Amino acid sequence: MHQFRGNPDYDHQQSAKTGVLLVNLGTPDAPDTRSIRRYLAEFLSDPRVIEMPRWRWKLILHGIVLRFRPAHIAPAYRSIWDKDESPLLKISKQQVEKIKPQISPQFRHPVECALGMRYGQPSIAHALRELQASNVQRLLVLPLYPQYSATTTASTFDAIAHELMTWRRLPTLRMLVQYHDHPAYIEALANSITGFRQTRSQADMLLFSFHGLPKRYLLAGDPYFCQCQKTARLLAEKLGLDENQWRISFQSRVGREEWLKPYTNETLEALPGEGKKSVQVICPGFPSDCLETLEEINIQNRKWFIAAGGEHFDYIPALNASSGHIDMLCGIIEEQCHDWLNLEASSMEESQQRAMKMGAEK
Repeated sequence: MHQFRGNPDYDHQQSAKTGVLLVNLGTPDAPDTRSIRRYLAEFLSDPRVIEMPRWRWKLILHGIVLRFRPAHIAPAYRSIWDKDESPLLKISKQQVEKIKPQISPQFRHPVECALGMRYGQPSIAHALRELQASNVQRLLVLPLYPQYSATTTASTFDAIAHELMTWRRLPTLRMLVQYHDHPAYIEALANSITGFRQTRSQADMLLFSFHGLPKRYLLAGDPYFCQCQKTARLLAEKLGLDENQWRISFQSRVGREEWLKPYTNETLEALPGEGKKSVQVICPGFPSDCLETLEEINIQNRKWFIAAGGEHFDYIPALNASSGHIDMLCGIIEEQCHDWLNLEASSMEESQQRAMKMGAEK
């Protein structure tokens, strides 16, 4: 008989809480080959990420990718590693630490916040069990992916469902699936760009670089490409840019098949030949700086742009744990939980006391 997981310390008199689970993609535990191999094995085994017949992909993954890829990218991870943890994990922890005290006063009952990584540690399952132990009975899941993709947001839902299917008592569940055009998100990005430019001279070109996907995912109905386009257009309008002052591109492609275009590296290599000698790059789809921004953009692509004849390259950091980003995320949380805000702990306690009188035990 299947045993459903309950809270071993459950107490019927314990106050019910609201939980907020922030989810990011994840990171290796260390910048060494073994840790990277373990991380890639989990990440690339996800059928949401690699849509290919499983038998065929397993041969490629274990016969080629995991044999050579970890050692190839380990130097890149080491170049951006921050002491004992990755920048992505460090920044994600800071985001949770700043969000909880800011949203807690908005609720009239206890609130818990947790961080889960889709791949690696702390896992989504670990974060959910922490919330379960705190008697969270209403749960908002906030995947930090502004633009929806089956490879990210839907995969997050899969991991949550996989864990919750083992629970005895399910929480009331809400999940934000996208915020690519949310006014507060656009404003936070625009303010970040404007603030950065106040300390630098304005460049010839502002490039919005988003993570790429295979083109066939778009053709199969994934809205990611369209949402990236809308984010970039709204940002350009907010900043008052004309069509000659900004562009959109897609980075991080691997393999031989066609991915979303235009490619970031090819765009940067072509700009100097068009008379665009200075460029500023921002990656609006990344809520935290990571390998793809700090190494791929700010190191690799910087070199390619300069080698092609560019004269000045600036990378505009992700929103990270800035006050503008935290305010934006807290605003979204309050919007999503608007009908939970005024639930009072006293009314919950009265309900629990009635249950005890009716025979419920600890």
